[in-house]
This record gives sequence, structure tokens and C-alpha cells, in this order.
Amino acid sequence: MTAAGDPPLSPRVVQIDQIEAVPGPGSLIWRPVRLSLGVRAFGCNAYTATEAGQDVVEPHDEVSDDGSAEQEELYFVATGHASFTIDGAHHDAPAGTYVFIPDPRSHRHAVAQEPGTTVLSFGGPPTFEPSAWEWAFRSAPLIHTDPQRAGELLAEGLALHPLAPGLHYNRACLHAVQARREEALACLRRAIELDSKAAEWARHDEDLASLHDDPEFQALAGG
Repeated sequence: MTAAGDPPLSPRVVQIDQIEAVPGPGSLIWRPVRLSLGVRAFGCNAYTATEAGQDVVEPHDEVSDDGSAEQEELYFVATGHASFTIDGAHHDAPAGTYVFIPDPRSHRHAVAQEPGTTVLSFGGPPTFEPSAWEWAFRSAPLIHTDPQRAGELLAEGLALHPLAPGLHYNRACLHAVQARREEALACLRRAIELDSKAAEWARHDEDLASLHDDPEFQALAGG
């Protein structure tokens, strides 16, 4: 967030090879992504091993010198092939693999299995609050194919985000598809109270087709 009067923040687009290559730690090459781009929300870096058998993530944990746990880490194998060892357990990680390590105390190490293996790392304290859209997007395609699971996801999302109009709207769609008129109208009413645009969404939504001729629906959605 920028303060009033601050200049607007501009997007920055770079190729990984345009970021300074710093030797180490050990035999790997570090590219300071966060520092180069000025990212402040989380740590992010890239590590490359030029030869197979070299470290591509140095052996370490995320506990600070005073013994406090510092951050979760997520790794992504962008190119090549890596082998991770986490708390003594081995994990094969070809290109396209995510490796998430939620416990800062876990000891982690990765070795390149192919020359030119590059691993991206992302880290930060577990303070992120996920947005309601995650539950809305996950539930929407399940309304017809797996309504029970859609309902579970919407309940999960609403427990965390009770004022999210999209979740109430999707719940209205779920009830309408299941021919539960009263429940559908109640959820739609709440969605519109929270965001008037939900009325516009509803007018032509096929998931709400069973309600389109209903006088109470017409009063809610207008149009």
C-alpha cells in the first residue's frame, strides 16, 4: 500500500538471467530476486547449480540464532531436476515440482540431478490471510458435479470470510440448483446486501434459472 502523495508503484518485468548472478552459498549460484525487484511482501530468490551433484538449496533450517522460528518456505523447481532431503526424508523433484516446508525447524537440502537446475524459493512468516475468492473459485465448478463438496467448501470459506458476497452468491446458486428456493433467496439477498453487483450477476445466471420467474427473485435482482 502506498501512502497519499507517494508516487505510484510500477510493475517490473525481468528475465531470470537479467538478475545478478552471485556465487554461493557453496557451489550454487544465487540470484537475489527479492532485492532486485524490491519485493516486500515475502522473500523470493532463485538458485542454480551448473553441474549435477551440486547443491541447489544449501543445507539449512529457518530457525534464527536466538532459537525463534522465522518463516515457512516454498520451493519450485523451474528447470532441470532436483532431489530434496527434508528431515532425513528424500523427495524426487523434477521440473514443475513444488516443495512446501511449513515448519521452520525442518532441515532442508536439495541437490541438482541435472546441470543447470534452477530452484525458486519463496518464504515469509505465516501471516498471510487467504482471500475469499479461493473458496468461490473452487466451489463454482462443483455446484453441478459434486454439490456436497461445493457446500463444504462454501461453509469453510464463510467461516473465515462471513462478509464475502461471492461466497453467499455461490451458496445461492448451489441451493437453486438443488431446488431449495427459500435458502437460495436468503443467500442471494445477503449477497446483494454485501455487494449490489450481485443483483446484476443473478439476472442471467443459469444456475439461478429456477428462480428467474419468481416474483421475490425479480424484486431482488431487478432488471
